[in-house]
Amino acid sequence: MSFQAYIDNIKTKTGKSPEDFKTLAEEKGFLDNGQLVKSVKATEITNWLKEEFDLGHGHAMAIYATFKGKTS
Repeated sequence: MSFQAYIDNIKTKTGKSPEDFKTLAEEKGFLDNGQLVKSVKATEITNWLKEEFDLGHGHAMAIYATFKGKTS
């Protein structure tokens, strides 16, 4: 599955885009001015996405990748 397919599936499932998740992550303190907070571990973010949005691990990691600036 391509990276874009992951993002498309996430949008279909949650109604949220990567930008929406970035906004929510800022509110939770995972991002600061669009950048990952150094003390935040990937597991914290993926656990949040799994619990709150019922994403699988691969889909949660795709969102995490967008936080790191990896979009292709």
